[in-house]
Amino acid sequence: MSSKPAVPEKIQNQIIPYLAPKIKGCIANLPSAQLDQLEEIRLRLGKPLSLHMMKSEMFLGESGKLSRLAREGYIVTEDDVVRTLAAVSGNSVYALEEELKRGFITIRGGHRVGLAGKTILEGGQIKSMKEFSGLAIRVARELPGCGNTLMGRIMAERGRPHNTLIISPPRCGKTTLLRDLARQLGDELNVAVIDERSELAGCFRGEPQLDVGAKSDVLEGCPKALGIGMAIRALAPEVLITDEIGRYEDVEAVEECLNAGVKIISTAHAKDMEDLKRRPVMQEIFKQHSFEMVVILSRRKGPGTIEKLIRLD
Repeated sequence: MSSKPAVPEKIQNQIIPYLAPKIKGCIANLPSAQLDQLEEIRLRLGKPLSLHMMKSEMFLGESGKLSRLAREGYIVTEDDVVRTLAAVSGNSVYALEEELKRGFITIRGGHRVGLAGKTILEGGQIKSMKEFSGLAIRVARELPGCGNTLMGRIMAERGRPHNTLIISPPRCGKTTLLRDLARQLGDELNVAVIDERSELAGCFRGEPQLDVGAKSDVLEGCPKALGIGMAIRALAPEVLITDEIGRYEDVEAVEECLNAGVKIISTAHAKDMEDLKRRPVMQEIFKQHSFEMVVILSRRKGPGTIEKLIRLD
């Protein structure tokens, strides 16, 4: 099996070609060492071009120089936003109806382009978007093996994992870790990945762009509450993996998963157990004893740092 390209190569080949010429010129001048640290490119109309690096937020000048000072950043124009969005959408942004409803577009490589602009409502629901004012281009990262330590601690009898909830504040590596757990488990067990926001598998035209395991099936863009039941009925999973539970409809879906004898690994936003338990939805989930283990992450030693592993009674 051929090795996957390094992050700088992926950015050069899979993201930079979509950028408007002036933005492309700014980012193309960055050395590989800085591209390797790049997590997100933010285009905001009339604002300085910003890059979210692994350890800091920086502004990028037209010469390709990074600075912590906003005034030294290249000012993004309407043409930059329009031309980048046109390239991302294949010059037919309004044909991407479902993507506009969700507020993001997934491109080849599994990278996600978040959209800011004016929403169009119909019946109280988002129907589409227009007058785009910003783009958030999130670099899809794979860290094969980042789940090795956790895998050794969450596995139960008969080669199946404990029901596990991974929690942390944003940008602490929950999704990257969850993806690697899917990859490792999905090479041995039947795994269903409910990828509501196209972040775990990063499907492009139906094909996962990120490795979630040889025996994994992906339901992309499907609400978790619907996808869990659909996967149980149609895909016979032994393990179900999904990102960011936290709505009331998720409570019954998780219970359905457990009643079917399917193991579940998921994530939630919270800084610690106290923060988690303050949320009414999570209180309901804990009442039904859905999870056997809780893993708390931080960025203390970089994204994915395991701070604590709690076994629940």
